[in-house]
Amino acid sequence: MMDGVVVIDKPAGKTSHDVVSEVKKILGVRKAGHTGTLDPMATGVLPVCLNEATKLAGFLTGEDKEYLATMLLGVKTDTLDIEGKIISQSDVLLTEEEIRAAIMRMAGKIKQIPPAYSAVKYCGKPLYKWARNGVLLDVKPREVIIHGIVIEDISSPHVTFRVVCSKGTYIRTLCCDIGDLLGVGACLSGLRRLRSGFFSEEMAVSLNNYNDNDKKNKLLEKILPMANLLPLLATIELKDRSAEKLRNGWQPSVEMLKEHDLPLLKAGDMVKFISKGYLLAVAEMLAPVTRLSEFDGKMQAARIVRVFNNISK
Repeated sequence: MMDGVVVIDKPAGKTSHDVVSEVKKILGVRKAGHTGTLDPMATGVLPVCLNEATKLAGFLTGEDKEYLATMLLGVKTDTLDIEGKIISQSDVLLTEEEIRAAIMRMAGKIKQIPPAYSAVKYCGKPLYKWARNGVLLDVKPREVIIHGIVIEDISSPHVTFRVVCSKGTYIRTLCCDIGDLLGVGACLSGLRRLRSGFFSEEMAVSLNNYNDNDKKNKLLEKILPMANLLPLLATIELKDRSAEKLRNGWQPSVEMLKEHDLPLLKAGDMVKFISKGYLLAVAEMLAPVTRLSEFDGKMQAARIVRVFNNISK
């Protein structure tokens, strides 16, 4: 059984679901899923979780993302990107200083209204399905964080910039809001995801570069083992007996954790348990490491939130 994540360099023109289905078919895995949708026109980093690694998707989707985006000034569309229906145009000329100032005003915590044509759900149905039926809903703004923006090129009416942002940020909306701020409108004309949390462009494999016979071998070569994921979490290595107890529902005790050299973890911090190079579980600390000596050794010290049946060889 194949358990892990393979990072795909998604081509333009395919949905994220299309890519997942292709990977699933090539590898013959039971389960597969991505960690964050890319629009069909977008390219770049699309992590695909395989089998047991699909249980990690919730931990991976909340990570920051990095994009290289190109914005077209003076054109506003219903989908907020170049593929939509044009609803307004402007030929007002802007100075480079005006453009830079508007873009930089977007850094930090901002409010965004999700695009009408997006996968955000309302009453259990994606917004794009409502929009296709002619229903445009009044969706509440959401707070997102733009950690940083670097302007790469201004060749009016096109502007290319690199942005690092929080989960849930829509670059289409960001371009539209910049256009509104400038008073000319704008839409997204090109997008590439460079990074999704731990997963980078350098890890990605393009299925377009290989024939059908070579695709499976390349994907197998690129699978990242589950033990290598969540690199920022403290790692606790278990011996056979403790590992078996954990698989059978055992909750980590104070006595067990005191046997390990742990960093200064706080209550609420997440840790991962490893045995013989395989990820066994992810747990949440119930008490800070600095206070473990105050408690009875049999007291539960961490709460298991995911257990993995990873027995791959």
